[in-house]
Amino acid sequence: MQVSLLPDRGVIKVAGEGARVFLNGLLTCDVTKVAPGTPRFGALLTPQGKIIADAIVAEAPAADGGGFFLDVPRALAKTLTDKLNFYKLRAKVICEDLSEILGVMAAWDGTATTEYGLCYPDPRLPELGLRIMLPPHLAASAAADLGATLVDAGRYEAHRIALGVPRGGLDFSYGDAFPHETNMDQLGGVDFAKGCYIGQEVVSRMEHRGTTRTRIVPMFYDGIAPEAGMPIMAGEKKVGTLGSTADGQGLAMLRLDRVADALAAGVPLKASGAVLHIRKPDWTKFAVPGEAQPA
Repeated sequence: MQVSLLPDRGVIKVAGEGARVFLNGLLTCDVTKVAPGTPRFGALLTPQGKIIADAIVAEAPAADGGGFFLDVPRALAKTLTDKLNFYKLRAKVICEDLSEILGVMAAWDGTATTEYGLCYPDPRLPELGLRIMLPPHLAASAAADLGATLVDAGRYEAHRIALGVPRGGLDFSYGDAFPHETNMDQLGGVDFAKGCYIGQEVVSRMEHRGTTRTRIVPMFYDGIAPEAGMPIMAGEKKVGTLGSTADGQGLAMLRLDRVADALAAGVPLKASGAVLHIRKPDWTKFAVPGEAQPA
């Protein structure tokens, strides 16, 4: 088993008798189904349906004080806390940014658990493993308790990229992407049967009309990795933008219809001169043009 402290993650606590109803009215996931050991992946959206921030929502056991803990991008923790406090109005909840005292670890390639911190499975994919919220100075102790090797965060990034799971701020821009474009609908991040939440009408319309033309898609390449943010070209036409890369694999935000046209015409996809090959992970349910598998 490998474990890594994730410096890009922060923690927000939402507690109080109205916390569950409050969060459920805001987020794309069904917070009524969250329980200790059973988290949900979701996001707070703009009224236009774009992602302000995504989060894994975990609940602490009542014996440990209860409350909901949001595993969020650290760079957005204060902004998201301010948003939640703006929306709470008269709701009996307290929203606190605890990122200065709590961090998030990821543990994968094993099934052990630990008594250190708040543990919960990553709800996006089983292969992503376990998440642990704890004070960062306890990371080594938690790793020892798991019988795991504490490794650099780059190892986790390579694991995430190999699985084809996007990371906000690298593979898409917050405030500029719809949940479908970032594959939240594929990773359990949107509950289409729950009640209202901010941005629901737009997201539901995209789901029922099947109008998503842009998606984040895994890819692989040969040679030196192109730089993140580089345009992906099919001849003289831009068809997407490159996101994060590691160990010959990466993620790309692509206009699928334009990619399909290019590949049908025999035009390769390139970024900074490197040829890119699309691959389709098992968990995706949408059609991917020109999918291939790395050697």
